[in-house]
Amino acid sequence: MASGALTPPQTAYDIPSDVSTKGISEALQKAALSSSVQPALADVGTAPPTPPLNSGCDTPIAELDASLLQCTYTTAPRTVPAKGSPEQASLKVCTDHMILATWRRAIGWSAPSLQPYGPLNLMPTASCLHYATECFEGMKLYRGFDGKLRLFRPELNCNRMLMSSTRIALPGFDPAELLRLIVKLCVTDGPKWLPKDQKGSFLYIRPTMIASDPALGVQAPNEALLFIILTCMPSLDDVKGGLNLLASRDDMCRAWPGGFGYAKVGANYGPSLLAQGEARRRGFHQVLWLFGEDCAVTEAGASNFFVVWRTREGQLQLVTASLDERIVLDGITRRSILELARERLASSLKSEGLEPLEVVERKFTMMELEDAAADGRLVEAFGTGTAWFVAAVSKIQFRGKEISVPMGKTGEMGEYARVLKSWVKEIMWGCEGNTEHEWGYVVEESAFTKDRPRRSYDKEWDAYLGLDDWPFR
Repeated sequence: MASGALTPPQTAYDIPSDVSTKGISEALQKAALSSSVQPALADVGTAPPTPPLNSGCDTPIAELDASLLQCTYTTAPRTVPAKGSPEQASLKVCTDHMILATWRRAIGWSAPSLQPYGPLNLMPTASCLHYATECFEGMKLYRGFDGKLRLFRPELNCNRMLMSSTRIALPGFDPAELLRLIVKLCVTDGPKWLPKDQKGSFLYIRPTMIASDPALGVQAPNEALLFIILTCMPSLDDVKGGLNLLASRDDMCRAWPGGFGYAKVGANYGPSLLAQGEARRRGFHQVLWLFGEDCAVTEAGASNFFVVWRTREGQLQLVTASLDERIVLDGITRRSILELARERLASSLKSEGLEPLEVVERKFTMMELEDAAADGRLVEAFGTGTAWFVAAVSKIQFRGKEISVPMGKTGEMGEYARVLKSWVKEIMWGCEGNTEHEWGYVVEESAFTKDRPRRSYDKEWDAYLGLDDWPFR
């Protein structure tokens, strides 16, 4: 079977259903930028600047502008938890600072601020607390093995957050400005929380936008709050013996065509927690989400899902669900795995001693997976995501029957997952031969050397940090 397109064409993201057309249009009209700044993920860095909308006001609506950042540094530094400690694993410990920016429909975006980490000020009637008007991103800041701080393809995360925000009537913004703010926070807290003697470590980055207007009523928000935090997180990809998945029941559904499964909004996650809790009580790590009467495979927990199998004709394939129905999230790790597999594993030449395979994005079902396992054609399976990274799958229970998934020569991970994971990791952490890879975004720590003390964010800083030009390096 021919492989599907890695990234849907521009029109696939720009043609919403009839139900959502009006809502998205209204959201974009009240945003700081016009709808032409809502490109597909792959188009980040190529879209031209967009002029601000006036929206009938005498004063132009203010855009999100990182150059206006005001900085207030903490006078009570927080303690960095020890590696492997319960505090690090709690997912509750954040770094010293956070970034905030507010938006109001009448005036647009305020000047963002970098300030000490602390509670948010929200009224009980805030829209996000009642109507799920919330979206977020998941990223990581890595301490490379070459000693440098890095982000991994951050422009894709920033563009996806724009797509998510406009899907739920939150304001638009220039993804380049969001990335500038993320980098500023990383420059500020990264050196302390990821010291150079802890190579191979990381912090989790959570940019979030919520509707904050203090009024009940089902309507598009008039106020919003953007905030960015850094938090400690343990590695989650080293699951001894592999992940054990429970296929979702016929009466449960995570996402559907015409919905918002492709967007990273809070409403995608809350309804799934009941099934996740049930799965864990029964000894499974996560839920393998299926859709429709034919039990199409979509995602594993909140991660993308891959299988390697042979067709009945003998063709070796790497298969994952397509993005065509907009049920599955276009994960950054997913995208990277597919691109590397096409580049390095799909040729007629062997790479890493592995047999070449065909890379396929298409709808596939649990029945196909069952048949492949029964016939001995199932080679391996794995999940990918920011938190899990690349994690092997060893078992899947479907309708009371257990499907055993081969785990490679070592019994810990299949060979294709192992090689693909190592390639991505080498880029993320700047390993030898990958220090200049285009997917690795180096965060320059020299901005805070003694001969250049901290000060407010300005255009000179923008150039100094390498953020004065788009596309990003």
